[in-house]
Amino acid sequence: MGDGRRWDVSLEYVVETEPLGTAGGVRNAADLVSGLVVVLNGDILTDADVSGMLRFHSERGSRATIFLTRVEDTSPYGLVELAGDGRVKRFVEKPGPADRTTTDTINAGIYVLDAALLDRIPAGRVASMEREFFPGLLADAVPCFGWIGDCYWIDIGSPAKYRQAHLDLLAGRVRTDLGLAGASGDRRSIAADAVLGARVQTLAPVVVGAACRLGDDARVGPSTVLGPGCEVGAGAVVEGAVLWDGVSVGRRSRPPRLHRGRGRSRRPARPGRPRNRPRGRRRRGLTRPPSLRRIATPRVIS
Repeated sequence: MGDGRRWDVSLEYVVETEPLGTAGGVRNAADLVSGLVVVLNGDILTDADVSGMLRFHSERGSRATIFLTRVEDTSPYGLVELAGDGRVKRFVEKPGPADRTTTDTINAGIYVLDAALLDRIPAGRVASMEREFFPGLLADAVPCFGWIGDCYWIDIGSPAKYRQAHLDLLAGRVRTDLGLAGASGDRRSIAADAVLGARVQTLAPVVVGAACRLGDDARVGPSTVLGPGCEVGAGAVVEGAVLWDGVSVGRRSRPPRLHRGRGRSRRPARPGRPRNRPRGRRRRGLTRPPSLRRIATPRVIS
């Protein structure tokens, strides 16, 4: 995105030499900001009305406002309990069974803050917004409110949720001005350099990325995303899949594990055990974590 001129904004970047946590990373950028600051987590997809959140912040005389959303399963998230006027009463990070009955509103990862409050975060060390910064505001009676947005929201911090976000965008469940790149009115986006064989069917919603090759009589979609360099063999059918970076699907292929790579489907290694051990000898001390490359198993019909 460069310096942002293309979008008529000015962008500056700050890099953490070592991870500083959810609050430490914000503190690391504090010298670039003043006045009112909007902090947005990078691992969510939402169409929240940030302008509405800013109005709420001003009307309540708040110094820190947290975007909240309602979820059915609150166990992976931090709960936020509110008073009747929207003032934050309590934070419950990673709640136990007893706490899950008190509220279904969770911290959804967007904050409006007075920049002066960032001085409360210690510089140069790991710090947490959820466990330190916001509870500290409550302890010192700093006006802190929760804004509940009626909007689409998903945490895309896992491969399964990241895939779901793609499918929701394809299905039009997210209110956004960002459409499929080069898409026509029928929600099909096919890269200019994609090679499509004879009688290929692309069923919307579908994305066919750069340098993809679809063999004769192949059928792709609906709800399928082919990233750069993917290949679909002659006569193969791929539905509801997200494939990326050179994955190949042949007509008689088993359903592939979705991963980045040149079309090789490998089983994830077991924790603590080496992968691809050579025959005839052991390789001690060489272990790899389980593969994080698998996103989902698509329905592939031959």
